Amino acid sequence: MSQKQENITLAHRWFEDLWNRGRFEAIDEMADATAVGRGQMLHDAPIDLKQFREFAHHLRSAFPDFHVTIEDTIADEDRVVLRWRANMTHTGQFLHYLPTGKKVAVSGITIFRIRDGKIVAGWDNWDQLGMLEQIGAVPEQYPKSSAAD
Repeated sequence: MSQKQENITLAHRWFEDLWNRGRFEAIDEMADATAVGRGQMLHDAPIDLKQFREFAHHLRSAFPDFHVTIEDTIADEDRVVLRWRANMTHTGQFLHYLPTGKKVAVSGITIFRIRDGKIVAGWDNWDQLGMLEQIGAVPEQYPKSSAAD
């Protein structure tokens, strides 16, 4: 298997094991101890594995049926880019928002940098505002139009 294919396999396993199966030990198995992540959390400030672990536990406890479907994969050298969609149900407290039981669907893009078979950096951009709108935490910004409009 080529290095590129190994990196793709690792990135796909990350989503399957961590997010779809809720295997938090996958973080330590697949990420380098010095890995850094960036995303909308903390306004794009870098987070370490401890902070990411806390975020993952918080998100999975609020949305225990969190399930990701990978829609596109692009890879080149040490980077893998995944475009994904996640579906989940808000059955636990998220931030300070009590469970609503509402179904939520969001999409996002994740970029991994991989070295020596481990994730060393990650960048996430996903529709957090859409999630907050769907659970009723913030007003819907752009009301859906009907086909009759």
